[in-house]
Amino acid sequence: MPGQAERGSGPLIVWFRDDLRLADHPALAAAAAAGRPVICLYLLDEASPGLRLLGGAARWWLAGSLRALAEALRGRGGELTLRRGAAADAVAALATETKASALFMNRRDDPAGAAIDRAVTARLGADGTEVKSFAANLLHDPNALRTGSGRPFQVFTPFWRQLRGGSPPRAPLPAPSRIAGASGVATDALADWHLEPTRPDWAADMRATWVRGEPGAQRDLEVFLAHGLKGYAAQRDRPDLPHTSRLSPRLRFGELSPYQVWHACMHAADAGRAARTDVEKLLSELGWREFCYHLLHQQPALATVNFNRRFDAFPWRQDGAARAAWQQGRTGYPLVDAGMRQLWATGWMHNRVRMVAASFLIKHLLIDWRAGEQWFWDTLVDADVASNPANWQWVAGCGADAAPYFRIFNPVLQSEKFDPGGDYVRRFVPELGRLDASSVHAPERAPPLALSAAGVTLGASYPAPIVAHEEGRRRALAALATIKSAER
Repeated sequence: MPGQAERGSGPLIVWFRDDLRLADHPALAAAAAAGRPVICLYLLDEASPGLRLLGGAARWWLAGSLRALAEALRGRGGELTLRRGAAADAVAALATETKASALFMNRRDDPAGAAIDRAVTARLGADGTEVKSFAANLLHDPNALRTGSGRPFQVFTPFWRQLRGGSPPRAPLPAPSRIAGASGVATDALADWHLEPTRPDWAADMRATWVRGEPGAQRDLEVFLAHGLKGYAAQRDRPDLPHTSRLSPRLRFGELSPYQVWHACMHAADAGRAARTDVEKLLSELGWREFCYHLLHQQPALATVNFNRRFDAFPWRQDGAARAAWQQGRTGYPLVDAGMRQLWATGWMHNRVRMVAASFLIKHLLIDWRAGEQWFWDTLVDADVASNPANWQWVAGCGADAAPYFRIFNPVLQSEKFDPGGDYVRRFVPELGRLDASSVHAPERAPPLALSAAGVTLGASYPAPIVAHEEGRRRALAALATIKSAER
């Protein structure tokens, strides 16, 4: 084949995707061990079919993570090459331009990404370029686990039981100590991609909240192991306490691998730094992430199509004003509003509050879950192609192993239970900061003198509830009844 012999001694391409790290990166480790020049590629692909374009918050995170990756590679002798375009064309062009002999990549586990990788593999194979793929970003192959009858799982508990009962995940790989960089490879300038906002610059609070990149991820993991893992099982639902891992964006962009998190938690348990119940709960959260990818393989259009098609007939409401109030954290329900404002400010929201805020949009306001999923996709730094839609469908009752639609959170009771002192609410809804714990969860119920003393004027400084809880609940159950009656 023309060019094949010439390419046999050429450099190796390592194609980074959602694995922006050096440690536990099987593709990079294998390429570095070969002792050949390595081209470290990141491709901004906004043209290949089926890929979901990144939302604004995720684009912001990507920029910082790429800068950190480039710095880490330079520290070991490598360089990060940035290119833009459809993968099949851009990767093939780079391979031809550099006479690369092989492409190394960690497997993508979403259907659209996997299809593009197959096309790239075929294209390069036809030109005589070898392609090597490695499992790195999930603990299992989403197509591998099956029920006793050979069908994909649609219930989490037996899925997790099978995954947890299998062979333990492999040990994480160390970062290469040295990477033989390839010189003279043309690269885009990261600034030219305009991933980060400028006018207006809405990311100031996110920059103050996060240190993007693998070093920041390692520090976050260490902090969680030292201060958050102990008590995690009992306290993870408390947004006022530091018992969530906040590792979701790290896993989303692959600054950490699930193998690293798994083994770090197991080591903490072995060292007596956390109870086994805490560790098992954290591991099950990794398992839920895996389950979401398992579901995505069953329904590639998970972000737009009801997993349970009976919900196709659900009578959603069109209410732009209510939707905007939810997005802006102006619903009159302090816990919901605190969560939505935390999301806008930091690009992240506590998991329990995510469930309450999502339930409010879907059930109290009867607004299609897809509208909420899209808003989270654009505003979350951890917006993930599997987890984001799977979790929204779970709350909506139309997903696999979903919460039943008639389970309707009372936002006030949720606030009283999980933020008992009101500290979380006061942090993100500062206009309620002077209300005490007896009033901060439901200001509309507070005595007028308490509101006046706290400087709160309902309908002015803080909105009254845009829908009463009982009215929202009644309306949601009536809507559910319509699809039940249609099935008779």
